Amino acid sequence: MNEDAAYPICIRSVLPVETLDLIFESLTRSELLAALRSNSLFQRVGARVLYRSLIDLQPDQAVGLVKTIAHSDLYASYVRHVEFDWGNSVLTANLVRLLNRALRRLKSLLRLTLEFPNTDTTCGTASVLNGCTFSLKSFTTSIRCGPTLVRFLETQNDITDLCLRGISCIDAIPLPPGALPHLSSFRTALSWPILTANFIRDRPVENVSMSVYPHEMHSALNVLLLSSKPIKRLTLMSFDAAEPMLLLSEIASRLPWLEALHLVVLTTQFYVHDMLLEMGCSLSLFEYLKYLTFMVPGIGYSADDEEVVVTTWHKACPTLKTIILPRGMIWALTGGKWVCCNDETYIRTNCVDLRRKPECLS
Repeated sequence: MNEDAAYPICIRSVLPVETLDLIFESLTRSELLAALRSNSLFQRVGARVLYRSLIDLQPDQAVGLVKTIAHSDLYASYVRHVEFDWGNSVLTANLVRLLNRALRRLKSLLRLTLEFPNTDTTCGTASVLNGCTFSLKSFTTSIRCGPTLVRFLETQNDITDLCLRGISCIDAIPLPPGALPHLSSFRTALSWPILTANFIRDRPVENVSMSVYPHEMHSALNVLLLSSKPIKRLTLMSFDAAEPMLLLSEIASRLPWLEALHLVVLTTQFYVHDMLLEMGCSLSLFEYLKYLTFMVPGIGYSADDEEVVVTTWHKACPTLKTIILPRGMIWALTGGKWVCCNDETYIRTNCVDLRRKPECLS
């Protein structure tokens, strides 16, 4: 039975509600708001689309949304994905309580992002998760990994993608072995190996993003062997002064099956053209590497310099398909030739879409 059968004949649609839903999904926000004002049927179907995914909200818009959801079970039932970013704002205790009330109404929520000011050193914002009954598939937050967050994660058996952006303590709170049984992607920033180990150990994690601190390289990389599945995609932000050749060799010796590597080296050391060429020896240890990003401090690389580097690296690691070097340009292997995205003539001639984001960055 059509959902619009309950509406008067004069405002019923000749199209099924499911078709209207698909049409409304293709509208811009302003177009959708105009459709909502047409009649009560469009308002009901359009609101369902409007509230399904709530992202790119300004802080004041987010506050208004929280007030609406906190007082409406109807709108709350539509929400599947929501992102709240108050990273540069000042939160009041009243807003934290109101947000908790709103989140407790989102019983069908699947994807959640919570960004709070990094001045919260007491994990006070974690209280917004108290009493929440939704079952997430993806969760991103700047909440510090304390007891409240760990207790919440113990209840989330369906999460496959977890990103912890908060500054974590060296003494991380242990995560029970049975928690997060389906976790496949774990991303963290400014965390120590012990925290990463807590989340990777004996879980089917294949995608990891983490930091490497001075004198912590070996312990950080050893953590990657704790997953119950081989790590296929790795993003490293390195503060270690170790030579990139050594870092790549250590990664390859542990993860020869790696398919995508995104490496950002944050040191005061500058890297010259010859040093990049020498890294080919380390890349030869990878057996399946397809996507490589290598960002380091450097001086005046030209497109010609980078072409020599990518060609040399490909000879050492023939499985490579996409490379991004310090200039930030994408080099892609197309028709047996390495092409820079900046080469517009080649792109137009060959009708190749090289501006698509490589898989290693998705």
